[in-house]
Amino acid sequence: MQAIRRVVKNTGILYMRMAITVFISLYSTRLILEALGVADFGLFNVVGGVVSMLGFLNSSMASATQRFISYAQGAGDLERVKRIFNMSTILHAGIAVLIVLVLEIVGYFFFNGILNIKEDRLDVAKIIYHFMMVNTFFTVLSVPYEAVITSHENMTFYAVLGVLEAVLKLAIAVYISYSAFDHLIAYGFLMAGLSIFLLILRRIYCHRYYTECVFDFSKYYQKSLMKEISSFAGWSLLGSATSMVAFYGQGILMNVFFGTLVNAAQGIATQISGQLGVFSLTLSKALNPLIDKSEGAGNRSLMLKATLGGTKISFFLLGFLCIPFLIKMPYILGLWLKNVPEFTVIFCRLLLVRNLVEQLYMPLINALGAVGKIKKYQIASSLLNCVPFVFTYIFFKIGYPPYALYLIFLFFSMAKVANVAYYASINCGLQLKDFYFNVVFACFISFTLALCLAFFSLCIFSNQFFQLISVTIIGIFSYMVLIWIFALTKQERILVLNLKDKFIFSVNKLF
Repeated sequence: MQAIRRVVKNTGILYMRMAITVFISLYSTRLILEALGVADFGLFNVVGGVVSMLGFLNSSMASATQRFISYAQGAGDLERVKRIFNMSTILHAGIAVLIVLVLEIVGYFFFNGILNIKEDRLDVAKIIYHFMMVNTFFTVLSVPYEAVITSHENMTFYAVLGVLEAVLKLAIAVYISYSAFDHLIAYGFLMAGLSIFLLILRRIYCHRYYTECVFDFSKYYQKSLMKEISSFAGWSLLGSATSMVAFYGQGILMNVFFGTLVNAAQGIATQISGQLGVFSLTLSKALNPLIDKSEGAGNRSLMLKATLGGTKISFFLLGFLCIPFLIKMPYILGLWLKNVPEFTVIFCRLLLVRNLVEQLYMPLINALGAVGKIKKYQIASSLLNCVPFVFTYIFFKIGYPPYALYLIFLFFSMAKVANVAYYASINCGLQLKDFYFNVVFACFISFTLALCLAFFSLCIFSNQFFQLISVTIIGIFSYMVLIWIFALTKQERILVLNLKDKFIFSVNKLF
């Protein structure tokens, strides 16, 4: 119960962070779109799309490192934690150098016949690409520090850092709106500088407050541990890299077949889905240390309960937001942006549905990582990441519209649910029947019914704003009732009631 209360507290802190950063980030995007224009915004998203990938890559690698640190903390081995920090620092420095070299080689081919960029903006595109390489390098170097902060469940500092990053990005957006320099070059330069600044802050904080953050490679180097971490990180990086390539490849395919204007629509859709996805990723950030520490302490039963409970809650949290966005997307985009590029609405809707599907397997990936047997899973996952890219190319070649990309990737996201569940049943002892009935079916039946009820509420008002309000209220209320009826087990209902009682008691004490 104490562990659950800790997760609830950390989740609350992270949601306060998210409530601030989401609105700041969305407003920043509006300013950047206005400052750059649709064409340059699309250019940045295809050339500088590596920034979007970095968020996922950084999170994935940090989770892998945090797994080892939390596992050792669960076993109560401080010396091993120090060794892990030193080994992961060496490893990520090597990964950072390797990624930059690969990007340099790939960049040569991108700018010599692959990307569809106007001649007068080609030199600017190359400059932006190199700024993004700098961003990549320092972001990867920050991974061990982010893993240490997460493993200690210090979500207060993590939240403060996130808010600071969002505010600085807003300041960058305001600056380029009035800058006399080329707006695109200024934006790329300042984003690269921001990654260096954030690394310095994480490094200073971790070395000051955490005893395991000491550099002594001669003392803490251990060949067997380095091999273990490298193997795990290598297989994790394979899955992350193929997912990253597939994601970046989507932008390239859009650019080759449809140009930078469609890239602008894609960039906005990615912003929307990414910011809403933060709601569920926030819970994962708070839950992962509990999963890893439970497995490290030999408590497999608690690890599985935390994983399946986290799967449901991740889906529910994103579902609450998806209902009004899916139904009233054109109106919401019109309020947010002055100029909504073509295809943005359908891109956003399909990406949100895909995000919902992905919530069903993301916590299970963390469970597989906690157990440590990921080789076969990562190979299968890498294939599922790459195959839809091939299908998309074929469909575009024979004349299908841009949104075919998202339909194809949505189908393969469903296949990933089965893939992760299969390997979780083999390596973690997951009961497939319970997972598909109590998690997958329960989540989708409650969400689908709530979406239908919210859609019918459009008949109540003709005014667009009041329609949005009615859809939100009816959707959220009906979804809560349907979750209680269809999605929660008897034990989960008891836990919810206990948490509610404790929350009311705490509020009463305050007043």
